[in-house]
Amino acid sequence: MGVTAPPELQARLLDLAACDLAIQRAAASLRSLPETLHIPTLEAAVEEIKSRRHDAMIEKENIQAELTRAESDVTLVEARIQKDDERLTHTSSVKDAQGLEHELESLRKRRSDLEDIELAIMERLEQADIVLAGLIAELATADEALTEARAQYTAQSAALEAETATQRATRESIVAVLPDDLCALYERQRERYGVGASHLRGGVSSASGVALTESDLQDIRRAAPEEVIMCPDSNAILVRTAESGL
Repeated sequence: MGVTAPPELQARLLDLAACDLAIQRAAASLRSLPETLHIPTLEAAVEEIKSRRHDAMIEKENIQAELTRAESDVTLVEARIQKDDERLTHTSSVKDAQGLEHELESLRKRRSDLEDIELAIMERLEQADIVLAGLIAELATADEALTEARAQYTAQSAALEAETATQRATRESIVAVLPDDLCALYERQRERYGVGASHLRGGVSSASGVALTESDLQDIRRAAPEEVIMCPDSNAILVRTAESGL
């Protein structure tokens, strides 16, 4: 013997199906929310900028070390120049004086070359500072965007969870007034075919979007209002109302 239920209780299956659809949509939205808010993309961007910032910091440290070595070399040459100047001042040997003057000339040339190197390194260091400052600013912007996206995720996920809770409460209140066998049939069809109840409106099944044949409609017209019938296209419970066009 088939399942039977008063038409008004069969109509409540449409409300039940609407709750289930809302719950499914909220779950799908929640699953896709990180992608919708571009959170994985923003996280990857932040990590990529951090990597470039790290490389820029290492580059700056290396250049700074080069500058320190160059400054040390200049200091050593200047100390040697000062020492030779003092020796030249106090020597009475022409030969020694000539040797010192030659050495001083070489040292001054060496100092000039080192100062040119030092200047070039300082320019590289200045450029490295500019690059690093740019990356720090870029990272701050990316971090801000990620923080905002995460805040939106928190707010939107809370709203979706609240909506789900509301729909579940509504669902429970509907199930509470429905006959057990009707609920069991609805759940079985929903699990098998994805939709538990379909509204017959103007001769069209809402679950499939397909107009029923005249033969099917004749069978439905002959069925008693209390008889629970199935949609021939979607296999969901076919709910008849004043809008069914029968």
